[in-house]
Amino acid sequence: MSWPRGYGHLPLGEVGSTLDEAARRLPDLSGPTRITATRQTAARGRRGRAWANPTGNFAGTLVLPGIAPETAALRSFVAALALHEACVSLTGRADAFSLKWPNDVLLHGGKLAGILLESLMSGGRVAGLAIGIGVNLAAAPGADAVESGALRPVALAAEAGVRVAPPDFLELLAPAYARWEQQFADLGFEPIRRAWLARAARLGETITARLPAEEITGVFRDVDPEGHLVLSTPGGTRRIAAGDIFF
Repeated sequence: MSWPRGYGHLPLGEVGSTLDEAARRLPDLSGPTRITATRQTAARGRRGRAWANPTGNFAGTLVLPGIAPETAALRSFVAALALHEACVSLTGRADAFSLKWPNDVLLHGGKLAGILLESLMSGGRVAGLAIGIGVNLAAAPGADAVESGALRPVALAAEAGVRVAPPDFLELLAPAYARWEQQFADLGFEPIRRAWLARAARLGETITARLPAEEITGVFRDVDPEGHLVLSTPGGTRRIAAGDIFF
């Protein structure tokens, strides 16, 4: 696979977090740039949770300068499709992988990868987007490292019998993301939405969305044009912009 034209790569040594490096280095970046590090001492996931990153796993951040705030959240779907494509390319097993709204990639129903979006600010306005991605290539954290009710963490090596080094995984992920991003730029979100739904976990099944002030249980019916999760509940249709999903 060839590195995508127009995308930079900034490999670093030990850092706190590539997401923090993205915010710090944004003024110096002229275009989309991958930031990777040999070691992260303060990697994080959603809601500030620590992200375990053992040696041999992939973790890095894609910086997209100048992204319009109204479309930023939809990049979670673009990144998920790219991750799915890279994993299928490695294993040849499309049926083993699925996508969990809004930001996880599953392998045999366990959590293989997570995506975290953070807006990058400059002068009091949104100046870009950071897409943090972590993939359990070599090892998965223990069950005690995740909250109660969360999916079991899995690793590609143990679950699929495939071993790949982080730089080699990036060589698959980077061009896959560039292709899906170009489709999003050319055709809008609708083809991305359809492709994501074709790979969605638990579509048509009952799931629970945990929000800060309530839990909503219903049948997963759709993802709408704004990327919201659509549930059918006894009280009617609910559209959810953000939340933690439990099966």
